[in-house]
Amino acid sequence: MSPGLTLATAARVLRQLRTDHRTIALILVVPCVLLGLVAWIYAGTPVFDAIGPALLGVFPMVVMFVVTSVATLRERQSGTLERLLATPLGKADFMLGYALAFGLLAVVQALVATGFAVWVGGLDVRGPVALLVVVAVADAVLGTALGLLASGFARTEFQAVQFMPAFVLPQFLLCGLLTPRDALPTPLRWLSDVLPLSYAVDAMKEIAASVSPLGPVLGSLGVVLGFILVALVLGSLTLQRRSE
Repeated sequence: MSPGLTLATAARVLRQLRTDHRTIALILVVPCVLLGLVAWIYAGTPVFDAIGPALLGVFPMVVMFVVTSVATLRERQSGTLERLLATPLGKADFMLGYALAFGLLAVVQALVATGFAVWVGGLDVRGPVALLVVVAVADAVLGTALGLLASGFARTEFQAVQFMPAFVLPQFLLCGLLTPRDALPTPLRWLSDVLPLSYAVDAMKEIAASVSPLGPVLGSLGVVLGFILVALVLGSLTLQRRSE
């Protein structure tokens, strides 16, 4: 693995995304629209304050998963990935370069979405808003890492999108957003304990409810970062040069 090649890959991806206005809109606008709809639906009730922090983790993760998995698959289908891997660029350089490029976009996305939720949607957060942004970035990068992993098993863009229910929907159902994890049946609670989104939602809820959430949040954030690392490693091992 070469830091120079990783940075070059990230720069190439960012140059491509700069001209892809639809993807930029999907990354930056869609989470705000969804958060705005939820805030509007539950205006005048405490519901948005209860679920808004968790949605700040869920929506960016879903969007980044879709964008990353499709973008990586296009690299394979167009033959770009095969040509790149014929150079000194390694699979780890490619994966980390993508993660870095979309990680930078995740920072912008988290700032925009969090700012919108707090100052436009009226989300009440007792903890530091900056910490909320950090966790939102980690959630978006988690979506990127899972998207890179899923792209290795897909043959077409349609298949890449089809993987979303398998990778994302179970986490959405079991993360504690719909029902507290402690209230889940024991087997489902055990399953939720090994899903990364559960820890992201735990961290978001802690920030929203506590003025001093740093300790618990760092623990949950560490688990999310561990899942990101594992997903990137597995993604580099399963990455294929081209679609058959």
